[in-house]
Formats: sequence, structure tokens, C-alpha cells
Amino acid sequence: MGQSYAQQIAKELPLVHDAELQRYINVLGDSIARIADSRNLDWQFFIVDSKDVNAFAVPGGFIYVNRGLIERAQTMSQVAGVLGHEVGHVTMRHSIQQMQKAQGANVGLTAVCVLTSICNSEASQAAINIGANAAFATFSRQDEDQADDVAVRYTIRAGIDPTGIPEMFQILLDERKEKPGTLDVWFRSHPLEESRIAAARARIAQHPAAQLTGLAKDSRNFQTFKARLAALPPSPPSR
Repeated sequence: MGQSYAQQIAKELPLVHDAELQRYINVLGDSIARIADSRNLDWQFFIVDSKDVNAFAVPGGFIYVNRGLIERAQTMSQVAGVLGHEVGHVTMRHSIQQMQKAQGANVGLTAVCVLTSICNSEASQAAINIGANAAFATFSRQDEDQADDVAVRYTIRAGIDPTGIPEMFQILLDERKEKPGTLDVWFRSHPLEESRIAAARARIAQHPAAQLTGLAKDSRNFQTFKARLAALPPSPPSR
């Protein structure tokens, strides 16, 4: 099912195809996913060539982060925190749970239809559409909170400073206050208030200081990655 969604996304969204940029985002993403996933999913990470700030995941380990978000990040740990959060949505099966709620018994039918392309009736297509919409729907605050929680743990286990998570939140919250409306895409799908930042910091504080010592905050490779991304032609206009 995830493969089917990923193929559709590749047709609908402008993805960055620079090999070096793709390599870096996959290396960084894999450093988190490999310690988070016990199912050995074939994780794939993509950069969407959009100035909008956004990130999302679809079932099966396909993670997408917009160029606009990466450009606002200042350190590697901030982008890693976003990736950890999206990995958390996959490992916690949030999209699948939404699909099950939306479809009930039709979720099995949708899987068969997507994987075999044999369903052509109006009823079957309706089931597929319900599933797709649920997979990309806004997550609940509980889902977001759970993804934040596991992102803290995932980044620490990957040797990355988890303070990048609340830092990235703060960067976006500050921009929303300074330039209302500029980050509507992000805030529509990612509820964010000061309380969420405080909750992330509280989770980090629960870990022993020794466990947080020496974790990677930034790297020369990340700054090279950011510079290469910035050197690309401007993103196409949002549709």
C-alpha cells in the first residue's frame, strides 16, 4: 500500500532528485529508523522541492520532508528530530489506525485493490479513496504527542541531541508569530503550541544527564547538505 502511495506522490509532488542530497537525507533518516524499526522496513526518505514547511509519512516507511523546513533548520539535530517524529508515526502505525477507523472492514479490500489493481467498481474505488484520505489526514493531538515521545527516544538512541526537537518547534512557532499565515501548511497538519515545546523539553529532562552528554548537535556534513540544497534553483510555485 505504501509503495502505491509513494508512486502517486512521485507523480504529484516535485521531489529533489540530486543524488548527494538524497544520499544525505537517507543516511540521516536511516540512522534513526534502523534503531526504531523491528520489522526491517525498506525505509526511504525524500525531499519535496517546496518552499512550504511540511513533513509527512505514509505506511511502509516512506518519509517526506519539504525543502522549506530544511532551509529553516539551523542544525542537524533539528532536522533529525523531524525525521524521528515522522518515523514515529510509521512505527506507531498511526496512518493504518486512521484507515481502520475510516473504513472498518474495508481496509482489507483496499489493500487488495491497491496491490493488485483489480478493483474497478464504484464501491471499491470509494473504499480506496477513504483509505488514501485517512492515510494523509491530520493526526490527532494524541498521535502527535506519541510521535514526539518516541522521537526523543529514537534520536537519543541514534546518538543525536534530542533538544533539536523543541528547537525546531520554537523556530516555527516564532515565525508564525512574526509572519502570520506563512506556515499554514505545517500548522494545519501539525498542531503546535508552547505546551508541546514544554512537553518535549520535559521528556528530555527525564533522561539522565550522562545519557545526554556527547550527543551530536550538528555536523559539517549537514551544513554542506544545507548549502547544496540552497544552491538549487528556486522551488516551483505551490499548487
